[in-house]
Amino acid sequence: MARNVYGLDLGTYEIKVFDKKKDRIWREKNVIAMKDKKYIFSVGDEAYDMYEKAPENIQVVFPMKNGVIAHFDDMQYLLGNLLGTDRQFVRGAEYVIAVPTDVTEVEKKAFYDLVFHSEAKAKSVRIVERGLADAIGFGIDIMNEKGVFIANFGGGTTELSVLSSGGMVLNRLVKIGGEHFDKAIGNLVRHNKDFLIGRITSERLRREFGVFDQDTGSALTVSGRDLISGVPSQTDIQISLVRAAMKDPLEECVRAIRSMIDRTPPDVRRAIEADGIYLTGGIANLRGLSTYMEESVGLPVMTVADPELCVVKGLRKIIQDKTYYRRLTYSMLDEDYRWLR
Repeated sequence: MARNVYGLDLGTYEIKVFDKKKDRIWREKNVIAMKDKKYIFSVGDEAYDMYEKAPENIQVVFPMKNGVIAHFDDMQYLLGNLLGTDRQFVRGAEYVIAVPTDVTEVEKKAFYDLVFHSEAKAKSVRIVERGLADAIGFGIDIMNEKGVFIANFGGGTTELSVLSSGGMVLNRLVKIGGEHFDKAIGNLVRHNKDFLIGRITSERLRREFGVFDQDTGSALTVSGRDLISGVPSQTDIQISLVRAAMKDPLEECVRAIRSMIDRTPPDVRRAIEADGIYLTGGIANLRGLSTYMEESVGLPVMTVADPELCVVKGLRKIIQDKTYYRRLTYSMLDEDYRWLR
């Protein structure tokens, strides 16, 4: 029997880990700081604290992009470091990894190889579809539900899942997430005000103003660089400018949701129309997002409790429940797995 079981939710900007032995969840930024493009300077939260503040010879790297592993070696080093001695990590453990459904088999296998061929010396690595873990994490009885629609708004992607009777009916990974909102805000501020702000400042504006509010006269003073004079300065950013910047990426998400609802089988669709859409993921906390989505899609929309932790909480339930574990997880080494056919 394995010495421990870990559940891993590898997000674009944050890693969430469930430790069965200690029955606890911990989270860390999915970031590496590299010195001179050769040496690992720091990882995790410590590396993220250097983002947009580090000297020129230190580069802050995000190993995940658009929901998949973009820098395999960096990601493997980061994970090994975060699971290291400070958390009494032991070799020979089992791992259950939440993986997006709408990715290629090569991208899916990269998640498997990340752990199986690492210094962790894993006893086994099993995969679970992220949409299923998401639903279990906020309390849905997926085995008996006729239709569930989940929109997971993450830092790099939005994953849309339609579930029914314990299985995945439809899934789509939309390459729109928090980073795209922040980039759009930064670009519009630069275009309209000739003022350059960093991504962290754009994120602050997004969090402060949200996407739906009756107050249209608010403004926030931010620091950045005046592109005309070229010197550091401060300026006021109006709420209307932030909302205008977020309009296009939000509308793309709405179009994707409508398209998926149109493709949903009639019986499943009726259940979704009755129960509505569930918002999960870190961006689901954005003020006014559920109201905006409800008015745009025309269905009830609910933001679940602790949306950013739904997937890892679902992994905890799957690991602790033998029925879920047996029915919902699989190994890419199984003889009947399509990767090996």
